[in-house]
Amino acid sequence: MLELTLPDMTCGHCKATVEKTVLALDGQAELRFDLPQHRVAIQTRASEAAVRAALTEEGYPPADA
Repeated sequence: MLELTLPDMTCGHCKATVEKTVLALDGQAELRFDLPQHRVAIQTRASEAAVRAALTEEGYPPADA
């Protein structure tokens, strides 16, 4: 399970964009959102590096823990 903090994810539109981005990498991915905390938990077969790169390209760079 990949858990990321996305500081720029603040609304439902942001959530939808994040979901669409991850599902484009892995159509079977499962995402759980905690929008108030700007967190997303992702179960995916895609590499962490690929997920981070795709989210950064879409304007939602993960914060480093």
